[in-house]
Amino acid sequence: MILAQLSLESGPSIGLLAILVSAALTDNILLTRFLGMCPFLAVSREMKSAFGLGIAVTFVTTFTAAINAALYTHVLEPLGLHVGLKLILFIVVIAAFVQLMEMLIERISIGLYYALGIFLPLITVNCAILGTSLFMINKHYTVVQGLVFGFGSGLGWMLAIVLMAGIRDRLKRAQIPPALEGPGISLIITGIMALAFVGFSGMIQ
Repeated sequence: MILAQLSLESGPSIGLLAILVSAALTDNILLTRFLGMCPFLAVSREMKSAFGLGIAVTFVTTFTAAINAALYTHVLEPLGLHVGLKLILFIVVIAAFVQLMEMLIERISIGLYYALGIFLPLITVNCAILGTSLFMINKHYTVVQGLVFGFGSGLGWMLAIVLMAGIRDRLKRAQIPPALEGPGISLIITGIMALAFVGFSGMIQ
């Protein structure tokens, strides 16, 4: 029991660089677990909006993962509340950071604020962000490992949406069969991208 508890507190013996690469590529939160697909498909029409949303998601994912790891390890678990209050606490932390991001983006770039529109506040219910915190807990990461894992997950999500925006920009000048225009070709491209990222599987466990 004591050894298991020490192992949980110290986290798995895996390097921070390995955690970062794994979260961004080999275990990409969007293209291997298909979380956060709605804003991915909706906002990837333009590069500026896709990049802005990717930065926002990366920021929120990074810090919420670290905060949630700290709260889970040092508050919920010692009090025996980690089963019932885990989801509620995680969502509250994510919602607070999204509000912070909204205020920052509105002050820094009003154009980007309106371009992101309703999808900016919807980061609160972006399943990729909540999924990152839940996967981090399942992996028994420490606060520092959770911070790196959150950054890698957000970076991987941003990489996917920016790549998609670039491809969709090129498709505007391409001849696409009418039956595949719109969501059809977007889903096909997403599937091909997912196959490419799945090819990294096994490189880092």
